[in-house]
Amino acid sequence: MSLPDRPRKPRDWKRSKSRQSLTKIVLLAALMFGLRGLISLGQKAAVYKGKKEKLPLSVARQPIDFSHKKHSAVGLSCPQCHTGAMESEQAGFPSTDECMICHDTVMSDSLEVRKLAEAHKRKEKVRWVRVYRLPEFVFFSHANHLRAGQQCVSCHGPVDQRDVLAQEISTSMTTCMNCHSAKRVSNDCSLCHQLGH
Repeated sequence: MSLPDRPRKPRDWKRSKSRQSLTKIVLLAALMFGLRGLISLGQKAAVYKGKKEKLPLSVARQPIDFSHKKHSAVGLSCPQCHTGAMESEQAGFPSTDECMICHDTVMSDSLEVRKLAEAHKRKEKVRWVRVYRLPEFVFFSHANHLRAGQQCVSCHGPVDQRDVLAQEISTSMTTCMNCHSAKRVSNDCSLCHQLGH
């Protein structure tokens, strides 16, 4: 026994056409993005071009001569002095308290350590000259990059081999985007910039 055919509702022709058009657009977009994804699997990462920079870029003399090379030679690593790098956006600098743990006795008669000891005695921060600086509108987290397996040398160069630091690696948007592209990390604008505010 078969059921009688249901009476059909009259179709709204315009509504039906617009649904068909929307369906076609969605399918076409999905097909295009799908093909782009398949094609990109076999392609190299995008390379971005920016303006030429003259590196290394020297900075003003530091208030206390400090050799990363000498400190690295005795076994100190970047995170031991720049503890903020592991947990926040900025790497930060060690306090004079931390420096004086060693320098209360180690090389305490040198002119540079005496400058450090004076700052420590006056409870003053050493006003280090920044070597790497990003614009205010850029968000960068040292902690996120370290958690992702990035090494300090990738962005700062071979600091552990330098007596005097200069900016050796570009901090341009092009450099960052090329690194993200090579590592297949998002280059979405809002990842590093707050948009619409």
